[in-house]
Amino acid sequence: MSSAHLQGSAPVGHLDTLPPLEGLSVRALRRWCDGGAEALAEDLGWALGEDRGERAARAFDALCRHCLASCRRPLMRHGGGCPCLGADEAAFAQLVQTATEGEREDALMLACCMVRPDLAPALVHLAQMAGLALRSALASSERPAAVH
Repeated sequence: MSSAHLQGSAPVGHLDTLPPLEGLSVRALRRWCDGGAEALAEDLGWALGEDRGERAARAFDALCRHCLASCRRPLMRHGGGCPCLGADEAAFAQLVQTATEGEREDALMLACCMVRPDLAPALVHLAQMAGLALRSALASSERPAAVH
């Protein structure tokens, strides 16, 4: 394993200390990586209803596919049940949060650290769409851990 991989998976915090949207972003990333878009759609369907859950899962799937296909190096993550927050997961969650809040310049700066600069605007757009969908899941459910 290279030094970059170790740094990307280095624990930088705990998942349960993140704000709700960032925490759900990391949980959704882990669920997507472990079970695919279908598993995430099922979980989000429970929180949002089948139609809205499917749309949210499609938005998150597009974000993950673009990010993972275009990343400068493999995106490292922890296992689904791990309480730790890895460095790459923290960066991913911050990208989603920043883009969702409409802070485009800051989101572009984060995206440029993850993908080539020419691909960063698309990543920011997808992060914003996925973040808005996840925010809707949080608003629809008293249980932010709807994605496990």
